[in-house]
Amino acid sequence: MITASHLHAMLVHFPIALLIVGFLFDLASAIGNRLFFQKAGLFLLILGTIGAMAAYLSGKAAGAGMEEGSLGRAAALHEQAAVITAWGSVGVSLLRLAFAALNRYEGRFRLLNLLLFALLIASVARTGYLGGQLVFRHAAGVELNISALTDTE
Repeated sequence: MITASHLHAMLVHFPIALLIVGFLFDLASAIGNRLFFQKAGLFLLILGTIGAMAAYLSGKAAGAGMEEGSLGRAAALHEQAAVITAWGSVGVSLLRLAFAALNRYEGRFRLLNLLLFALLIASVARTGYLGGQLVFRHAAGVELNISALTDTE
């Protein structure tokens, strides 16, 4: 049966990959002034934002009941970082869409967008790191099958 923890583990990798590649495409469009990279970067940013919101919501459900002790503190840090990442991606997406709609995605507007997008990628990295700490350091979401460990066959 798929639990909220399983769903979260399946979803989190999409916004990580989509946002990082979207940033790299935006960077490539700024360096090479290629329209393909500019459009692909915007598309990947929007998809990554949708994925970030889905990952946040599934993580919120998966984290229910993790309020106590060191696990609770680690979960709270991860959730705080996830909120910043999810809403930051919404903000960067809306700004980028506004620049595109106004035909202002050039010069200082492009530079501002790239700077904010880079900060978003740093937030994605921090959120992922804290999520990894939850799993690998605190064993959050790890289900032990005790009967399999005690079988002597």
